[in-house]
Amino acid sequence: MTPTPLYLDCDTGIDDALALAYLLASPSAHLVGIGSVSGNVSAAVGAVNTLNLLELAGRPEIPVAVGAHDPLAGSFDGGAPHVHGANGIGGVELPASRTAVQQESAAQMLVRLAHAYPGELNVVAIGPLTNIALALRLEPRLPELVAGVTLMGGAVLVPGNITPVAEANIANDPEAAREVFAAPWNLTIVPLDVTMANVLEEEHRLELLASDKPVARALGEMLGYYYRFYEGIFGRACSAMHDPLAAAIALEAVNLRTAPVVRAEVDAGSGPGRGQTVCDLRGMHVGFPAQEGARCRVVLELEQDFAPHLVDVLLGRVPAGSGAVTAPESVPA
Repeated sequence: MTPTPLYLDCDTGIDDALALAYLLASPSAHLVGIGSVSGNVSAAVGAVNTLNLLELAGRPEIPVAVGAHDPLAGSFDGGAPHVHGANGIGGVELPASRTAVQQESAAQMLVRLAHAYPGELNVVAIGPLTNIALALRLEPRLPELVAGVTLMGGAVLVPGNITPVAEANIANDPEAAREVFAAPWNLTIVPLDVTMANVLEEEHRLELLASDKPVARALGEMLGYYYRFYEGIFGRACSAMHDPLAAAIALEAVNLRTAPVVRAEVDAGSGPGRGQTVCDLRGMHVGFPAQEGARCRVVLELEQDFAPHLVDVLLGRVPAGSGAVTAPESVPA
């Protein structure tokens, strides 16, 4: 199997760290570049967290570029220390990387990599979409150059986690998200509908803590902080698996039960719907008939619980993406 070249765009908090570790463990993923963006933490702090995780994993050769500090409109709000800790990774102190960030911006890196891997590069975006929108502005042909974009974001049939209708990654830069959704590329969105339905339990965290793998142990420590936030949501020590699930779906490493291809856009207005991901799900009761001009695959349900697969990959018990998973007939490969 030829590994898929991937560009990862992230705001490295705790679930981003899980996603990065998952991709590093996959023989089917070839991470050719990582960009940071402000979201859970500032873009600068996210880049440091990313470099330190790469150092701990023994992969310091993967280049990291700092991306946008502020959204397209407005300014960075300071992140989510109540969710991810002041340093973004639950207060865990990682050994400092000896590698510096790249001189280019994250948007410039994405454009360069798209030209270096025309028709092959897959984009996995697990933070606000500012860098992706800036890259589109730098290179309007970007949708022709990349194979596809998988993003964690949105809330379709469930409540948002920032407002009643908006999910954090979309809400942190609705203008950027609107541009990304409007671009003519193959887009897969992994919304709260599916990420909140797949939960990592305390037993899984204890497995990571007991591992002889430094990255797995660090993730187990980070999750202790993350679980405390999610106790207020789920009523027990556990967490949703937002970003690693998007990474797994990008690698086609999990089976999808419900993933229609629909028309979708983002509300970037100033009213109560600001940041809402609007998907045209009319026809869902008759199996989502084809929609003219639709190019957004929205993942609503998986065939199986994701947590055992995630832990197995992080502990090296099974390689992620070691075999392509056949998608349902209604979902384009």
